[in-house]
Amino acid sequence: MYWASGAAHGPHQVPKEWADKYKGKFDEGWDAYRERVFKNAKAKGRIPENTQLTPRPETLPAWESIPESERPFQRRLMEVYAGFTEHVDTQVGRIVDEIDRLGYGDNTLIFYIWGDNGASAEGQAGTISELLAQNGIPTTIDQHIKALDDLGGLDVLGSPKTDNMYHAGWAWAGSTPYQSTKLIAAHFGGTRNPMAVRWPSKIKPQTTPRSQFHHVIDIVPTIYEVVGITPPNVVNGFPQDPIQGVSLAYTFDNADAEGRHKMQYSEIMGSRGIYHDGWFAGAVGPRLPWVPGLPKGFFDEEGNLAWEPDKDNWELYNLHEDWSQSDDLSAELPEKLSQMKELFTIEFAKNQGFPVGGGLFIPVVRPDLRISPPYREWTFTGAITRMPEFTAPKLGNAENLVTIDAEIPANANGVLYALGGFSGGLALYVENGALSYEYNLFEVERTQIKAKGKLPKGKVRIEVVTKYIEKKAAGPLEVTLKVNGKQVASGQVPVSAPLTFTANDCLDVGTDLGSPVSLDYFDQAPFKFNGTINEMFVEYTE
Repeated sequence: MYWASGAAHGPHQVPKEWADKYKGKFDEGWDAYRERVFKNAKAKGRIPENTQLTPRPETLPAWESIPESERPFQRRLMEVYAGFTEHVDTQVGRIVDEIDRLGYGDNTLIFYIWGDNGASAEGQAGTISELLAQNGIPTTIDQHIKALDDLGGLDVLGSPKTDNMYHAGWAWAGSTPYQSTKLIAAHFGGTRNPMAVRWPSKIKPQTTPRSQFHHVIDIVPTIYEVVGITPPNVVNGFPQDPIQGVSLAYTFDNADAEGRHKMQYSEIMGSRGIYHDGWFAGAVGPRLPWVPGLPKGFFDEEGNLAWEPDKDNWELYNLHEDWSQSDDLSAELPEKLSQMKELFTIEFAKNQGFPVGGGLFIPVVRPDLRISPPYREWTFTGAITRMPEFTAPKLGNAENLVTIDAEIPANANGVLYALGGFSGGLALYVENGALSYEYNLFEVERTQIKAKGKLPKGKVRIEVVTKYIEKKAAGPLEVTLKVNGKQVASGQVPVSAPLTFTANDCLDVGTDLGSPVSLDYFDQAPFKFNGTINEMFVEYTE
């Protein structure tokens, strides 16, 4: 069985009582917390005694630089994260307890891996809506705090009304003692995760950590070895790629055994690294995930791609003596560095990884080429629900016309269509007979456009016209509402979402089954339309 939790991936959401358990635990800030974690890790033997604590990068703010007025917000974000973490750990315990209760525990092999990368800095300066950063929309912490106050204050963090992510400083502290965070493949702060293995009939419980270098690709070979399975070369007529991992079963009863995983490359969005027999070389790449906006120097003044991976600065570390990658030896050992860079090129090519930084091409260089449906018009007959946003019409960042033929009752109420969720989205709905539209820009800015009169009873044609006022990423929009050909309301959306509202919500017609887009009907969700939608037609007009 493979079980993957939602924690501690963003957004961080957990019942309030779990977050409250950590009130005051992080009042000292991320710099002091990192120092405390480092000392505890050494005292418990989790890291070697000679491990050095790497310094905070200059691009990441010190806790002391955070204004006093913002600190309660930043502390609560970490309290929610901690409660989220403990909550899922408790659920893991319940799973193990149930396996034992059923009598399977003694001969059940469990790998408990905490995470799939380093702690995430994608919350950047701290946020109530995590996709603000991915959309490249600049905001201030004051905007977040004001929006949060309107929703009920700090206690709302971690609830269904926020998609919060903590400050990158907490992510850096969570990666103690290493440099960097998730999305940096050149440092272990972006890639190293703890793992515990349990197999009562074969492994005696012990607290001695295993220091051998291993990778997640080693889990399957380990299972194959201990179960006695020889992986097939052909499955259903299809030749299989070779399994490159190395079994780590040899470490089960020998904490001091020599490591057998000798080579491993890593790369994400231009950040890259190569491990080889106790040495590690890496290049941070063009971007730092905790720094907002486009990577500096990525484009020239004319807007052309200027980043050249071959000119990136590489670092070199001797892991035999330097557990935390604190002592860069690249200047002292240029020949060793050249050898490691060549190994990276060989491994990256062998695994079809080129081009370096390919993951940046769509979101940064050519967002117009992102995966999207090839259609320019859609006809929805009746109530169509749960169409994933990535496959749905781009109602929030493309010029379009939505035409709805509906039958309106005397007491009309309900959602005509909704795209996205409470953390960001748009919706057309009827409230006490009045046609209403909301563009929810990731909770920090909500634009509502409402007709003054009520919709006529009977068969009605409703149109929503969306046009750019200025055609650019995140450009302002003009939205016009029409009923039976006559304009009933219009307004301007100051900033639009250039990429997407959500990573996991949908388009609903006639209801809002996911996270409700608007506060107007949050408590009445899914706020199903009480009339009849005969047809909804969507077409791009640009």
